[in-house]
Amino acid sequence: MEEEAEPLPARPALEAEGLRFLHVTVGSLLAAYGWYIVFSCVLLYVVFQKFSTRLRALRQRQLDRAAAAVEILEPDVVVKRQEALAAARLKMQEELNAQVEKHKEKLKQLEEEKRRQKIEMWDSMQEGKSYKGNTKKPQEEDNSGPSSVIPKRKSDRKPLRGGGYNPLSGEGGGACSWRPGRRGPSSGG
Repeated sequence: MEEEAEPLPARPALEAEGLRFLHVTVGSLLAAYGWYIVFSCVLLYVVFQKFSTRLRALRQRQLDRAAAAVEILEPDVVVKRQEALAAARLKMQEELNAQVEKHKEKLKQLEEEKRRQKIEMWDSMQEGKSYKGNTKKPQEEDNSGPSSVIPKRKSDRKPLRGGGYNPLSGEGGGACSWRPGRRGPSSGG
């Protein structure tokens, strides 16, 4: 019986030594890296919360897609969507056709105008007149008449000396004017 009694007191001593070792290691670990551990726990918590909300949203989207897939499989919904799509395509095609017709009409008008101008140029050349700028548009013919006055041309001559003499500007002032020399090394061979 004494042999049985000895292991009992040894066990609490072993547990006390284990607790003391645990206390020392955990204490030294917290003393050295305590703030890092706290910050990493907070960061893990925030990341976990962020991913959990995204995971819930992803599950909700999957449920919505499954519900939409069930709706798509219904024949009435499919027929309605196809009819709406066909109507939209038909409307867009009609708009495109109308634009093409307008463009063709515009091109025909331009071609007719060019042909008319060429005929007028040919007629003016046959009469011996200048064909450049001699053809007037109908609006210009209505506006111009015997009462229109031809403006005089302004002379393009500049005065010999403008506003004032400035020797540094290099303008005017006579035959000699100073200019700075070239920068950089001289080009010699």
